[in-house]
Amino acid sequence: MDIKLLKKLRNQTGVSIADIRAALEETGDDEKKALEWLKKHGIEKAEKKAERETAQGLVESYVHQNGKIGSVVVLLCETDFVARTEDFKHLAHELAMQVAALNPKDVDSLMEQEYIREPGIKISDLIKSAIAKLGENITVAEIQRFEV
Repeated sequence: MDIKLLKKLRNQTGVSIADIRAALEETGDDEKKALEWLKKHGIEKAEKKAERETAQGLVESYVHQNGKIGSVVVLLCETDFVARTEDFKHLAHELAMQVAALNPKDVDSLMEQEYIREPGIKISDLIKSAIAKLGENITVAEIQRFEV
């Protein structure tokens, strides 16, 4: 196994070393195939966690630099421990920014939008990758956008 490749994938994805090792073993140390394997495996993990209760989380706000548009997102997870992580806080901030920028009418329409920072990736996929990385179910409870 290529240790440098393992470290590179770990830094790139944040996925557990055990999952990266399994991906590299399954794909014969092929970086591109390993990334695909990790993505598929992460989505499967997220689907398995979908029924778990999300009773912790945080409220994230975003105000656009012109001060005329703002948004609030309530993002939930299973434990307070995960809610305090930088990855979770970053996801909440990105979602609040998405709501301010694209004004989805509700949570369902937010999930179907393309992520403003990475066209081609839906918000639902962004959340699934966070679930795979953090190991807990994550849900968006509420969104609200304000404009002057």
